[in-house]
Amino acid sequence: MSTTKLLLIVPLMAAFAYVSLVGLVYLSQRALLYPGTSATLPPEHASWGENVYVRTPDGETLHALYRQGEFGKPSVLFFLGNADRVSNYGFLAQALAARGIGLLVISYRGYPGSTGSPGEDGLLTDGIAAFDWLSVHSKSEIVVLGQSLGSGVAVNTAGQRPAVAVILVSAYLSVLSLAQMHYPFFPVALLVKDPFRSDLKIAKVRQPKLFIHGRRDGIIPLSSGEALYRIAPEPKRMLIYDGSGHNDIWDDGMVDDVICFVEAEKRRHLGPVKQRRSSG
Repeated sequence: MSTTKLLLIVPLMAAFAYVSLVGLVYLSQRALLYPGTSATLPPEHASWGENVYVRTPDGETLHALYRQGEFGKPSVLFFLGNADRVSNYGFLAQALAARGIGLLVISYRGYPGSTGSPGEDGLLTDGIAAFDWLSVHSKSEIVVLGQSLGSGVAVNTAGQRPAVAVILVSAYLSVLSLAQMHYPFFPVALLVKDPFRSDLKIAKVRQPKLFIHGRRDGIIPLSSGEALYRIAPEPKRMLIYDGSGHNDIWDDGMVDDVICFVEAEKRRHLGPVKQRRSSG
């Protein structure tokens, strides 16, 4: 093979490989973003609380676990991360129940026990449907809690429904910005189907907000959570756990911080001062 032909073929092969890789990322992005999807049925006996089902306006049925709070006490509506399970939060339900606080944790569409397939529009619809369901069944104030992927669902829900307060754990500026960070050589802005632009929606969240983030988070960097915090309207507070990453943040006493925030908001004593908390 001549040098001229080789000089032509090598760039063409590289271009073909790049285009193929971009196409693969585009086609597989939802599998990457929603790894917790499964056709698994919910267990007959709930691991905590009771099995309940939430109907969405577009005809899906969402499985959830629910433990009702005491009369006059608030309820927490929890939106999970992208690979999590509703059954994993018996410890949180028990801790909240000890203070009379209720808890509803939903399984997004396409996740175990729920119908449909996940996508940004669908998950945001799920969030609103869950809030409306809880408003009817709890008849109490609702604090919205969103972790990781669920922080985007929480921001959207709180911007459209009268939650009394919002807790954002391992929150991101947007999924789009995370994708641009993790895949810097791809035209991400043209490829991402579900950008979850919390940066464009946080201005509508006027309720008191508690941000919690692990300094060692390698999936959603602290810088992304801090960027969202900076543009969020007051009142707001941020706790940074120096020893925590992404998946171990509940191990760092976060249950106590969540309960303190929920009860403080009940008493309307939240202040706007940003705080940093060391886990050591």
